[in-house]
Amino acid sequence: MMQHTPLVDPFARAITYLRVSVTDRCDFRCVYCMAENMTFLPKRDLLTLEELDRLCSAFIRLGVRKLRITGGEPLVRRDIMTFFNAMGRHLDNGTLEELTLTTNGSQLEKFASGLYAAGVRRVNVSLDTLDNDKFARVTRWGRLDQVMRGLDAAQAAGLRVKINTVALKGFNEDELFALVAWCAARGMDLTFIEVMPMGDLGNEQRIDQYWSLKDVRARLAERYCLLDLAERTGGPARYVRLTETGQKIGFITPLSHNFCESCNRVRVTCTGEIYTCLGQEDRADLRAPLRAAPDDDAPLVAAIRDAVADKPKGHDFDYSRQRADGQVSRHMSHTGG
Repeated sequence: MMQHTPLVDPFARAITYLRVSVTDRCDFRCVYCMAENMTFLPKRDLLTLEELDRLCSAFIRLGVRKLRITGGEPLVRRDIMTFFNAMGRHLDNGTLEELTLTTNGSQLEKFASGLYAAGVRRVNVSLDTLDNDKFARVTRWGRLDQVMRGLDAAQAAGLRVKINTVALKGFNEDELFALVAWCAARGMDLTFIEVMPMGDLGNEQRIDQYWSLKDVRARLAERYCLLDLAERTGGPARYVRLTETGQKIGFITPLSHNFCESCNRVRVTCTGEIYTCLGQEDRADLRAPLRAAPDDDAPLVAAIRDAVADKPKGHDFDYSRQRADGQVSRHMSHTGG
């Protein structure tokens, strides 16, 4: 019976949302996410697709209702559709309410229809600019036309698309209204994200990139009427509706606004480490119990419960003193975007 008691952390927050990275690899090298010359993990360190199935299924038995697949770029993982199709059984029997993913869009032209068939109904696509040259610069390796074809394929397959845009000072400030209008014309919601102090800063100093979403919102309010929405989607975004277009705009502000009081999520990396807080270094190993008892999930469930029992109240990201306080050393691509 203990195996099926829902997951509740020390602050009485039920854990109903799991984000799982299926690979640290990506076909882009976005400047705020990865170094240009990344050293990727040995394949033996990554959870196999079968282990990912066992792990996610255990979380679902423990009350997780929303499963988001991340990376790296999840769609570059070999045979990843095998995993999506396997997760579809939990949608079919009603134990999982939503299966979704965050992607850079580069592989959607190939996989959109298969994702829909597996039960995915929404995808988040990371896109920071509509300018070809700027896109190539921020992604280092990416091609904007490939992503645009992916967006066409996703919408043609019936997937709802939400665009995630990292607000970058001096980079996409001048595209704010163009991005909003473009998303409105395509029937896509848009969420802005503050750049987070993660990974080796190198030459990409986060403090120089930081564009507060308070400023983004203020600039939007100069042109649109913003209606605050009470809805929450299980993530950290706060939403407004633009009266003039009817579209929903989200703001994810880990730095200028603390959203931890309602946190209902945990993250698992592609190597099976569970992070109960994105902004803390505390983690626990789930790969060891997975591999030590391949026919018994009890050790895995116990390890999950122990990790959630140590979930902190909140994170420590802070730029207010003009330095990246609370910075964590791992790259976002390792934890899962």
